[in-house]
Amino acid sequence: MTADGRRVLAAQGLRAFVYGFASVLLGVTLDASGWSTTKVGLLLTAILAGTAFMSVVVGRHAERLGRRRVYAALFVGLALSGLAFGLTTDFAVLAVVALMGTLSTEVVESGPFTSLEQAMLPETVEARRRTRAFGIYNAVATLAGSLGALAAGGPDVLRRAGLGVPADHRFFLILVPVGLAGALVAASLSSTVEREDPPSAPRAPLQRSRPVVVRLGALFAVDSFAGGFAVQSFLVYYLSRKYGLSVDQLSVLFFAVGFLQAGSFLAATRLAARFGLLNTMVFSHLPSNLMLAALAFAPNAATAVALVLGRFALSQMDVPTRQAYLVELVDPGERVAAAAYTATARYAVRPVAPLLGGVLQQVALGLPLLIAGGLKSGYDLVLWSWFRHVPLGRGQEEEVPGDPVPTDGPRPRRPAGAVPAVDR
Repeated sequence: MTADGRRVLAAQGLRAFVYGFASVLLGVTLDASGWSTTKVGLLLTAILAGTAFMSVVVGRHAERLGRRRVYAALFVGLALSGLAFGLTTDFAVLAVVALMGTLSTEVVESGPFTSLEQAMLPETVEARRRTRAFGIYNAVATLAGSLGALAAGGPDVLRRAGLGVPADHRFFLILVPVGLAGALVAASLSSTVEREDPPSAPRAPLQRSRPVVVRLGALFAVDSFAGGFAVQSFLVYYLSRKYGLSVDQLSVLFFAVGFLQAGSFLAATRLAARFGLLNTMVFSHLPSNLMLAALAFAPNAATAVALVLGRFALSQMDVPTRQAYLVELVDPGERVAAAAYTATARYAVRPVAPLLGGVLQQVALGLPLLIAGGLKSGYDLVLWSWFRHVPLGRGQEEEVPGDPVPTDGPRPRRPAGAVPAVDR
């Protein structure tokens, strides 16, 4: 990995740390501020909406304005968000800031930052090492985010020790130096992370890659919608209510889950090298989804915990492989837009599922898990069916199998990424 790649990993690790820190601190802060559940829900919705909106903006304009410039601007926005959340708890101010799209409700966000990083990271490694780079990229985020979430308990520990610690929302100010440091890292990146032939005039951000991105976006939306039925908060609630697991037991369980996820990111890169990106995506994701559905029928706590651990050991293997697969499917100059639009498709539908899940729990507590596992399994099978014959490497021309070889000229070619008629 080049120096640029290491800088991207460093910036992403810093961001993941503060996202893990802020995601825990946000709930505690809003509860201490006496906000109603309606206001909390509206603020979280504003964060998700801002992420989706800014992803579209990045997808449409980053190649023309410059990846480094937009990347630095996002980090400056992160610093401004930290300043606002650290100085006030006024709902109107925080809702407007949330719409800037630089915050996240998750440790590993799939928003505007990730859209740029997914396009820049492949330029920092050899083509054969891209999947491994994405595995390291996601492992760094998961581990840094876990440490950030752990650090979020620090203010309360210090407060109980009798030390004079300011109100929790003041600790959001940690986003300010991280945002400024990230902006400096973005400014230090070399021109190799930029698109080789930036368009001189406004043009559609997706052209030849549009059909692929539309189909993948639709499938990723289904997967994300299904995942909304089984968010970590609901899993904690389900295990606590059905099996009586304590807070201490659940904290240990999900701390272990974080390390399993990091390990699965790295393992996925080796499996992909042996079995291919698509096969690794599908055939690691499918059994994890079957385990998710089976969790609804677990007879005891031990079985339920085993299913949770087994699921998380496999479920995240599709993340680095999916990212690597996407950049290989589309043209190099359309990678930012492809990552941004597929991320937006995921964010647009995800908030709906938890609302429906609350209704389904009235029928049966484990019903949301069963539906999530079923929908995700269907997504895996359709993804494999649609794309198993689609060749990778759109950035290069491919020889047309079966075409005659002329004796007085070059071998016949077809446009990169085109699918032979026999495979359509």
